[in-house]
This record gives sequence, structure tokens and C-alpha cells, in this order.
Amino acid sequence: MAAAAFALALLTACAPSEPVFRSTDITGAEYGKTLQLTDHHGQTRTLADFKGKVITIFFGYTQCPDVCPTALSGMSEVMQQLGADGDRLQVLFVTVDPERDTPELLAEYVPVFDKRFLGLYGTPDKIAEIAKDFRVFYRKSGDLAGHYTIDHSAGTYVFDPEGRLRLYMRHAEDPALMAADIKALLAGK
Repeated sequence: MAAAAFALALLTACAPSEPVFRSTDITGAEYGKTLQLTDHHGQTRTLADFKGKVITIFFGYTQCPDVCPTALSGMSEVMQQLGADGDRLQVLFVTVDPERDTPELLAEYVPVFDKRFLGLYGTPDKIAEIAKDFRVFYRKSGDLAGHYTIDHSAGTYVFDPEGRLRLYMRHAEDPALMAADIKALLAGK
């Protein structure tokens, strides 16, 4: 009987556990290491500025017809679901359209979704450098005489409170699942 109990305990201990996260766990990724851009208030920002908070980063542009507002609306719902813990989450929206997305336009657009969200911008070369580091794809499409859209990657990167890249959230993920993953990171998972 003791041998059976020992075998059952051993099997239970070795059984695969449920994944902690619903999003894609990219812990240990060798990309997404640098970020130094200016926020829509004119302040230079780096990842280190938000140490102690979970950080989400989404690359997009203000004139995006659907993907970007959907992503920011989803993060707004996440903030609501987090309640008081929402203050421990920093949402960053990095423009991939620095020619049109001025600081003033970002200041009007991004806080509409939540006043705590920050829009980040830089020179076209700086944006290209950071997008490359995050493995983000983007390119202008259509009439380039000022009337164009931008095709771009649509996922969200998530950093833990220690500043480590941990998760990749697919576009249009259920806000409840995103909030659960962020709560796990806030709890030290």
C-alpha cells in the first residue's frame, strides 16, 4: 500500500502542469531589449522608467482603421478588469508612422482609451531600429502622397515588473485572458 501511494505521489509530481499563461510565453527571448523614445508629453522614456510595473507594447499608428483601435480598446478593458492593479500596468503605443503621428496627435489619440496610456514616437530611423529589435514588420501601402495605410504586425509584447520580456499576446485576444496573464506577472509568476 505504501508503494502504491509513493508511486501515485511520484506520478502526480511529474505530471505536466497547466501552463501559467494563455498568451505565448517568450521568456528568455533575445529580442525586444531596447526602447528609448519620446512620449506624447515630450519626456524621453526607456523600459527602465517603468520598473515595478507590467509593461505592454503595441506598435501601430493613429490613422489605423481597425487593428490599432481594437488593440487599445482591448487594453482599456484589461485595465478595467484589473481594477486597482491597473495602476501597476503601463500600456505603451509606439507609432510606426512618425511622419504623421505628431506628439500632439498622439496626445489626443492614445489617452482616449485610458488616460494612463502613453504614445511613443521618434525619428523614422529610430522607429525602424526599435521595430527591428522587436521583430515588428511595418510598411506603407497605397498612395504615398500622404494618403496611405501601414501594414504592420499586430501583437502585443508584455514585460514583467523586473523589465524582462515574457509574453506575446495575439491581436484581438480576449481581455479577460490578457488580464489573467498580467495578474500572474504581477503576482511574480
